[in-house]
Amino acid sequence: MTKKGDRVKVHYTGKLNDGSIFDSSEGREPLEFTLGSGATIRGFENAVYGMDIGQSKTVTIPSAEAYGAYKDGLVIIFDRDQLPSGMSPRVGDQLQMQTPSGGATIVTVTATSDKNITIDANHPLAGKDLTFEIRLVEVS
Repeated sequence: MTKKGDRVKVHYTGKLNDGSIFDSSEGREPLEFTLGSGATIRGFENAVYGMDIGQSKTVTIPSAEAYGAYKDGLVIIFDRDQLPSGMSPRVGDQLQMQTPSGGATIVTVTATSDKNITIDANHPLAGKDLTFEIRLVEVS
């Protein structure tokens, strides 16, 4: 049974409530992380605790234990004249922006007009409950 400090490898498939797959390790190397390190979302890590090699399980993780609530305050409208010259973002583009603290964050362009662009700094999965099929393949 897995415990804090174990280095684990898992295969997983993540689905939204409508059944659509948003991520999967199938066809790739398994996801490897140390339990207790905070390297994955809290609900995913908690689901792996206590598993045995070869065991599979399906868990639904509420948004609070995944990417948190969707925050309307992270949707921002900018005047186009505030953009660097020559920049012409389109809906769906992801941009890197500097945070007030000096860090960087990825934002998604959600709307454009002749005068403005709207960006969303929420994680794309914020506010969503996630279902994962998890299979533990290795513990070290």
